[in-house]
Amino acid sequence: MSAADVDVEEVSAANTSFYEAMERGDFEEVAGLWLAPADLGVDEEYHDPADTGVVSCVHPGWPVLTGRGEVLRSYALIMANTDYIQFFLTDVHVSVTGNTAIVSCTENILSGGPAPEEGEELGPLVGQLVVATNVFRRTPEGWKLWSHHASPVLATSEDDEEDEEDGDQGVGPDDGTLA
Repeated sequence: MSAADVDVEEVSAANTSFYEAMERGDFEEVAGLWLAPADLGVDEEYHDPADTGVVSCVHPGWPVLTGRGEVLRSYALIMANTDYIQFFLTDVHVSVTGNTAIVSCTENILSGGPAPEEGEELGPLVGQLVVATNVFRRTPEGWKLWSHHASPVLATSEDDEEDEEDGDQGVGPDDGTLA
C-alpha cells in the first residue's frame, strides 16, 4: 500500500472517529480530535494560541466560530442539548496534499431532543441533510481537525421538481433575475 493510500485511510479513520464521538456524546474525545497549539509545537504560555493553527467551525445556521475555545464550547452546547444524534455519511471524498487533508461528505443526520415530559423516551426525531467539509492537519499525534464547515441542503418541493421536469431553471426570461 502506498503512503498516499495510508494517508487517505488515516484521514478517513480520523473523520469517522469525529462523528462516532459526536454520536456517543464524548466531549473529551471530540476535543482531542481538534487541532491544538501543542500539536503544532507551540507553547501556549509564550504564544497566543489564536496566532497559530486557528481552528474554525461553521454549524448549519450559525456564524463562523474561530479559536479552539469557541469551537469546543459550541460542541459542548450541542451535546448538552441533544439526547440522540446519529450520522449516516454519504458521498465521502478524501483528498490529501502534504500535511493537509480535505474530507467532503453529506451528513444525513437523525437527532432527537429531550422528551416533552419526564420519561424514558426521546423527544421527536428530526432528520436533516447537511453537506460538510472537514479540513485536517497532520500532527505528530495523527490527523487533527483544523476546520469543519457544514451547510444545510435545501429540500426541494414537488413544485420545484415539476419546474425541473418542464425545463424551468428558475431564471427570469430577460434579465437573469430569479423567477
